[in-house]
Amino acid sequence: MKTAISKFALSQLFLTTILLTACMLAFSLTVLAEQPSSSSVDVQREAMHKLSFLAGHWSGPITIFRGPSEPLHLTQTEDVEYKLNDLVLLIQGRSTSADGKVLFTALATVAYDDASRSYHFRAYHDGHYLDTELSVVAEGFSWGFPSGPAHIVNTMQLTEKGEWKEFTEVTVGSNPPHRSVEMSLQRQP
Repeated sequence: MKTAISKFALSQLFLTTILLTACMLAFSLTVLAEQPSSSSVDVQREAMHKLSFLAGHWSGPITIFRGPSEPLHLTQTEDVEYKLNDLVLLIQGRSTSADGKVLFTALATVAYDDASRSYHFRAYHDGHYLDTELSVVAEGFSWGFPSGPAHIVNTMQLTEKGEWKEFTEVTVGSNPPHRSVEMSLQRQP
């Protein structure tokens, strides 16, 4: 009887080990299959380098138009750097008042999806999250999103002088677009 129990326990242990090994192997193969091939990574990196003009530290004035009241004038900084071997662009923005008080902060990432041939813009601000497509043009970009009855479009262009010019326009229904933000940033050392 003792021998039968030992053989049964040994068989169970052997089966459990085989099943665990098979599961680990299947999981490893799944993870490997989901990884982009090196040519895919090269395509993504090449697409991301089209945004290399953004990398660096930027600062300058920003004006926020808040309806009929006086516009708000702040200083905007944007810190832009590549991460993950140039596959992701990390953008951290901050608006400060004249007395140095931080009034707005945001963090965004840009990445290229070679399968859909599109750039993805993901932004975070005050507990809110935005995930949208980014359109890239020569030394510029734009992105937009719906917000209730409004549609918001943000457009950036690098000027001939190397300044980062950006504006935001809000369109409600069939009304003409209304400019809500303007900024002009210069690259900082």
